[in-house]
Amino acid sequence: MTREPIIQEPEASEPEATRRAADVTESSRANRGWWDRNADEYQVEHGTFLGDDRFVWGPEGLDEVEAELLGPPEDLKGKDVLEIGAGAAQCSRWLAGQGARPVALDISHRQLQHALRIGGPVPLVCADAGALPFADGSFDLACSAYGALPFVADPRLVLREVRRVLRPGGRLVFSVTHPIRWAFPDEPGPEGLSVSGSYFDRTPYVEQDEAGRAVYVEHHRTLGDRVRDVAASGFRLVDLVEPEWPAWNTSEWGGWSPLRGNLIPGTAIFVCVRD
Repeated sequence: MTREPIIQEPEASEPEATRRAADVTESSRANRGWWDRNADEYQVEHGTFLGDDRFVWGPEGLDEVEAELLGPPEDLKGKDVLEIGAGAAQCSRWLAGQGARPVALDISHRQLQHALRIGGPVPLVCADAGALPFADGSFDLACSAYGALPFVADPRLVLREVRRVLRPGGRLVFSVTHPIRWAFPDEPGPEGLSVSGSYFDRTPYVEQDEAGRAVYVEHHRTLGDRVRDVAASGFRLVDLVEPEWPAWNTSEWGGWSPLRGNLIPGTAIFVCVRD
């Protein structure tokens, strides 16, 4: 990897948005390419909100400093932590500041180049979350703030891999788009407040090129699906957090906004334990 300036390459053409099936291989290939192409724009647009060494669970701005979903900060010292879908490794950098030993993993090489640009002592690994390149029982904790799980066709494959690399008693905490949001348009204004589709329609959202090849894929799971995925993968769910929109946060992030955040949840955070 090399340190490179932020240069956004233009898209060849606008992709077509549709709902259709997309398997594990297609989803992985599409999202690796999408994040490589869009990492620069993402970091420019959201880098200030995310910070360089801040642990934020979602657009609401819930901070791990306050939430302590991984445990009290003083208990993180000396812990081996895997961050999945780390992006520019902001969360891992915060963990390192608490004395933990984080490893930042992401499917996107370009996102990890931004981690190098920011700097810090965090090891970086470019790999698919469905095939973690670590030995059994390598970590005490695992975390993922909107990383990997919204984009994979088989979340149980990822969860079982995470369980494999966690030590007994290890904790996994992950955040995803709140499932209820799939029934509403992805708009921050009043147009995003009316139901436009079935909450129970699990057909993936796909953006595809002129040849019909997926260039971005996002998968919907209902809240019940997520709970069953956790249990079927060998975890015990100990908490489910639905952050409320705080008064201080006046920013919009895609379909997340103060207007919508004060009425319906935007993020779901699952706190799981490997027994």
